[in-house]
Amino acid sequence: MDIQPAETRSLLDSRERHFRIPSDRAGLSLFLRYLAATTPLGAGVSRKAVLYVHGGTFPSALSIAHRFDFHSWRDALCAAGYDVWALDFHGFGILSDRYPEMAEPAERHPPLGRTEDASRQVEVAARFIAGRYGVSERISIIAHSWGTMAVGHFAGRCPELVDRLVFFAPITWRHSTASAPRLPAWKLVTLQDQWDRFTADTPKGEPPVLLERHFHEWGERYLDCDPESRMRTPPAVRVPLGPFQDIYDAWAGRLAYDPGLIRAPVGIIRGEWDSMCTDADGRWLFDALASSPLKRDVKLSRGGHLMHLEEGRYALYRETLTFLEGTDSVPEPAVSESSNPET
Repeated sequence: MDIQPAETRSLLDSRERHFRIPSDRAGLSLFLRYLAATTPLGAGVSRKAVLYVHGGTFPSALSIAHRFDFHSWRDALCAAGYDVWALDFHGFGILSDRYPEMAEPAERHPPLGRTEDASRQVEVAARFIAGRYGVSERISIIAHSWGTMAVGHFAGRCPELVDRLVFFAPITWRHSTASAPRLPAWKLVTLQDQWDRFTADTPKGEPPVLLERHFHEWGERYLDCDPESRMRTPPAVRVPLGPFQDIYDAWAGRLAYDPGLIRAPVGIIRGEWDSMCTDADGRWLFDALASSPLKRDVKLSRGGHLMHLEEGRYALYRETLTFLEGTDSVPEPAVSESSNPET
C-alpha cells in the first residue's frame, strides 16, 4: 500500500513515492522508495527500472537517496532515464518492519537478516516492481557491500527476473583456516563507529574524501533511522547482525551464495583503497562469475568502501550508468531488403 507523505515528510522528495509491501515473513512489511525518471521517454521507448539494495549498517535514505550539496546518486540515475527503486531490509530505517527479536536482548537469538533471508526480501521487491509498473520482467539491480551477497543469492535463484547487476564494493570469498566469530542477533552502531568506517580506508597523508560538514548532516539523519537512538548514551542505532556474520563467514571461506549461478551481466565497481574489496577480492569474484555472459571489474582511484558518500562518487555514478546502459558491443548492421545474404 502507498504510505501517506505526512508519515515521513522530513525524508521525502516532492516527487518521491513510498510503498509498504507484504514481506515473505508473515505479519511483516517491507519498505520501498520510488522516484520516477526526470528525462521524458521517446516514442516507443520502454521504461527502465533499477533497484538499489543497501549494505549492512544503513538504509537507502542514507545511501542512494542521500543528497550531498543537493545531488544524489538516485538523481543522476533519474536524469539518465531510470525509474529508481530502493529497498530497506527488515531492521533498517524506520519504515521496513523490524524483526520482533530486535526488541529482545541480542544474546537470546542468532544473527538476524542473513543472506538467504535477505534474498527473499529482494525477490519480493523485484516481483512487486515488475508487476505494479509493467516494466519488462527483468530489472537491473545496484547492490552495495553485503547487499551484493543477498542480490547474488537472489540472482542465482531467479535468473528470469534479472537484467544487469552492478556490484559496488562487493564482499567476496577469502581463503582462511580461522573460524568466524559467532555474533548475537543485533548490535548498536554509534556515529563514532560510522565515522571510523568512513575514514578507515583513506591512507595517512592523503586529504580526506569525506567532509566533516557532510558527515554531520548525514549523521543526524542516521540517528533518525532509529526512534530510540537519541535515548542512548552515546546515541546509537540498532542494526541486525546477520550481514556482519555473513561477512565474517565469507572471510573464513564460506560465502553464502554461488557466483557461478548468476547468468546476468555483472559490473564490479570498487575503490582503490577499499580494504573490504581488494584487488584479490575483485579478481576472485570476476573469475567465480563463470556463467555471466559479460563481466567488468572497474577500480576507481581515491575511493574506499563507502565511495558513494565520498568525493569520488561522481565517478561511481558514471561507471554505473555506463554499465547499466548496456552499450557493450558494436551493433549489427541492418540488412536491407535488396541485399543477398548468400553473396
